Amino acid sequence: QVRLVESGGGLVQPGGSLRLSCVASGSILLISTMGWYRQAPGKERELVASITRGGTPNYAVSVKGRFTISRDGAKNTVDLQMNSLNAEDTALYYCNVKGSNKRLDVWGQGTQVTVSS
Repeated sequence: QVRLVESGGGLVQPGGSLRLSCVASGSILLISTMGWYRQAPGKERELVASITRGGTPNYAVSVKGRFTISRDGAKNTVDLQMNSLNAEDTALYYCNVKGSNKRLDVWGQGTQVTVSS
């Protein structure tokens, strides 16, 4: 009932910035939490940041202070502003939405972020 489309990934030098965007469509009124996860080669998928319907954010320790998550209820989008990027941020980034009903758990297709000199 919910579909997600991510954009904004790319290649950036260490210390640079990128902004990821995720647009939700479908049964958007069912969405409670929106967030971003990432998976690096050889690693498990991990939470990067999430934000509740009320605007409360949650960040992984590794990105806190560098990344900012935001949500636009009117446009049904969630963005991730990524600053001071380093090589350890290289990963495939996935948008995710969850509903108040735990059965709602939807993933986007992913957008690649590569941080390299």
